Amino acid sequence: MKRTTMRFRIPSLRLTRAGLAVAAAAALLATGCATPTPYDYSAFKQSRPSSILVLPPLNSSPDVAATYSMLSQVTLPLAESGYYVLPVSLGDETFRQNGLYNPGEMHEVGPQKLREIFGADAALYINIKQYGTSYAVLSSESRVTAEAKLIDLRSEQLLWQGEATASSAEGRSSNGGLVGLLVQAVVAQIVESVTNKSHPVAGITSNRLLAAGRPNGILYGPRSPNYQKDGGAPR
Repeated sequence: MKRTTMRFRIPSLRLTRAGLAVAAAAALLATGCATPTPYDYSAFKQSRPSSILVLPPLNSSPDVAATYSMLSQVTLPLAESGYYVLPVSLGDETFRQNGLYNPGEMHEVGPQKLREIFGADAALYINIKQYGTSYAVLSSESRVTAEAKLIDLRSEQLLWQGEATASSAEGRSSNGGLVGLLVQAVVAQIVESVTNKSHPVAGITSNRLLAAGRPNGILYGPRSPNYQKDGGAPR
């Protein structure tokens, strides 16, 4: 009697290797997404402005204090980065004397006209996307998010743009259990609303947004010892 030999198919190792290759490619893509794309500083390096006019920021948040809270804190990081910043109160008053009372109208003035009136090399346009204290069941925080773009008033070119955010909840301890979190959230909301915690948070946002030396941030100005040494590349 003739025996029938059964053969079992063993999965090819090539399939396994192919699967590993796909997984590795996916991991590389995920890693690539996490790495910031280097900003193109070509126009910035060609322009190299030395003086900046900061327009009163647009306010997309419901808090009416946002515009001038942010405006009062943008000069320091820009000055420390090596730029001459036109006095922000003088700029605001000049617009008002010419019949422009809100930031939306001020942002509509053309670059050439701003250059003619203020004599600055570049203008900084800021939009406050988020400002204020919010309350959730287990957390309460004051958060400020803003975006900015720097425009050359001579060529009208975009030199740089970026965005930054800061929160009062950064580094806050979550110990104490559920009851502790609830109490902490209520206390934080009361304290931050009464003391206008959003104002110092706006200062942190301004620094993160406008201080030179940060990845994809603004370049150093001519009054900085680091002028033309930053290279404009992420660090």
